[in-house]
Amino acid sequence: MASGSLTKKLINGKPYYYLRFTRRVNGKPKVVRTIYLGKAEEILAAVQKHRAGSRPKRIVLAEFGAVAAVWSMIQQTGLIELIDAHVPKRAQGLSVGQYLAIAVVNRAVCPKSKRKIGPWAAKTVLPRLIKGLQPKKLTSQRFWDHMDRVSAEAIEAIETDLARRLVEQFDIDLNCLAFDATNFFTFIDTRNTKADLAQRGHNKNGRCDLRQISLALLVSTDFHVPLFHETYAGNRPDAVEFRIALSKLRQRQEEFTRQCSDITLVFDKGNNSSEGFEMLDGMEFHFVGSLSPTQHPDLLAIPLEQFHALRGPRLEQVSAYRARKEVFGVERTIVVTFNDNLYTAQLTTLTEQIGKARRQLDALQRRLARHRSGKSRGKRPTRAGTQNQVKAILKARHLKEVLDVRIFEKDGHVSLTYRVNQRGIDRLCSTLFGKTIIFSDNAAWSNEQIVLAYRGQYRVENAFRTMKDPHFVSFSPGFHWTDQKIRVHAFYCVLALTMVSLLQRQLHQQDIDISVSEALESLGDIKEVALFHNRSRKNPLVTVELTERDELQNQLYDALDLKEFNPS
Repeated sequence: MASGSLTKKLINGKPYYYLRFTRRVNGKPKVVRTIYLGKAEEILAAVQKHRAGSRPKRIVLAEFGAVAAVWSMIQQTGLIELIDAHVPKRAQGLSVGQYLAIAVVNRAVCPKSKRKIGPWAAKTVLPRLIKGLQPKKLTSQRFWDHMDRVSAEAIEAIETDLARRLVEQFDIDLNCLAFDATNFFTFIDTRNTKADLAQRGHNKNGRCDLRQISLALLVSTDFHVPLFHETYAGNRPDAVEFRIALSKLRQRQEEFTRQCSDITLVFDKGNNSSEGFEMLDGMEFHFVGSLSPTQHPDLLAIPLEQFHALRGPRLEQVSAYRARKEVFGVERTIVVTFNDNLYTAQLTTLTEQIGKARRQLDALQRRLARHRSGKSRGKRPTRAGTQNQVKAILKARHLKEVLDVRIFEKDGHVSLTYRVNQRGIDRLCSTLFGKTIIFSDNAAWSNEQIVLAYRGQYRVENAFRTMKDPHFVSFSPGFHWTDQKIRVHAFYCVLALTMVSLLQRQLHQQDIDISVSEALESLGDIKEVALFHNRSRKNPLVTVELTERDELQNQLYDALDLKEFNPS
């Protein structure tokens, strides 16, 4: 076998290079082949030319991980086929189901307006996953045309069929279902008369100056998978909406009870009303709810010596007192709980609020004193104006009970004094802090079962928290101005929540317990890289690979079986 070596020769004082191949002939080395390479600069130019020829002509980077993960859930649930079965159209372009599925993926991983979905989709693997998808054709008008086809009746039918499929295919636990409502502020103009759903009301994000849309959700306590939703006017009270939701759930109860004969609804005290419980008593659902503590002083007055510690790994530092009491016209099982951790948190919060209020009252006292002494110019403070300032300072819960403020006027000047009411603090500590009043019609349940069921309420709160994340599964902003479009927007936002909830649930089953945002953020860093080695459009020479993955990304990739979408 010949071996090669680089040899330099000086000719007329200038170096030239040759590649010589030698081989042993009769036991002695002999040059069998010589190749002239040229001068050093000629060799360098040849190497650079070769390297330039092997470099790709074009490099395309696309979002892979998060998009593929959500798309996998869409395929597993058969969502596109389900939507198309209820909202069919002739075979021309993408179907309604495909348009809504694209909107679901976008809302889940990178919320955009309809105008920006096309450019976003072009930078993802969706054109490879969806046959016939041309991102340039994903215009706002195309989305609106397809959204117009989705009626309120179609949304209800799709959701009913999807809920049935989720229970059957994913074995979603129906024993406890959590119900709650929230609202989302919008930027819909006051003069817009086409959006009756957008109304002013008490906004839970503090934007009472804007019109808002309300959303009610019924989710499983098994990873907050939505099974029912209702979009309603932003000024409708929660208790009223609860009754309307119950009337719709009554229509679906046969579907639910077919899958599970013993269903318990869990909700908070904001949904309580006599009319609501009359409806609930006539249904096949059980319930676990809570009562406003201040409306039941007799239960708050029960001494802690009569409470008994609860058993269970999730109930440390919790004790309970059980009783029977008539509530909303029917005798119910009452469980009053005392949570030492909750007590500490509430007392700490009150202490911080007292400190903040005292600093503000001290500053107000100094301003009033400067005016009395003539050291401050400007309009003289009035008694009414000072009362309004004090009211704003004491707006936090319980401050009026623990801070006694006295305002008086003498010789046209306003003065203020205050003191901390220690008796008020002691009263809160001995009666209210750390306590929750839970009630239920499940008389056969133990205290532990009732308390743990009520704690399932945090699942729906987590669902709303997910939908208010500005980066993933975000409801806002809506970019829609009519009731029909708003309902469809809310629908695919709930579908996005459904897909990521199933994703998180699947990861949990693989012993990967992370939040939705953590999972999507980590998956979002997995990119697809396409290297185009020639400029041919018809027959390009392309190499496609995924970017390097860290340990967590490898775990997510394997747990979600994303190799199915691997470009290679």
